[in-house]
Amino acid sequence: MAFLNVFKRSARKRTTLAEGHVVPDAARCVQCGICTYNCPIEIDVRAHVWRSEAINRSECLTCGECVARCPRGVLRFERTDLFAAEAS
Repeated sequence: MAFLNVFKRSARKRTTLAEGHVVPDAARCVQCGICTYNCPIEIDVRAHVWRSEAINRSECLTCGECVARCPRGVLRFERTDLFAAEAS
């Protein structure tokens, strides 16, 4: 039965990646740049945090490297309705 739980966790991860984006808590950021350094697409995550903007660029893979590597826990995933802006 433990083997089946692997698939459940994987499905939850895909849902999070498909329906979310990375959101910063700019007040906690010290501008160390570790998030940008670990981004495989080379997005300037630090600049997004500085401007208190969500990283919702189409190039972002939502791989979670910036979220996982931040030593202060500044970044988090947040669910969003990706098609809400297009419907307006």
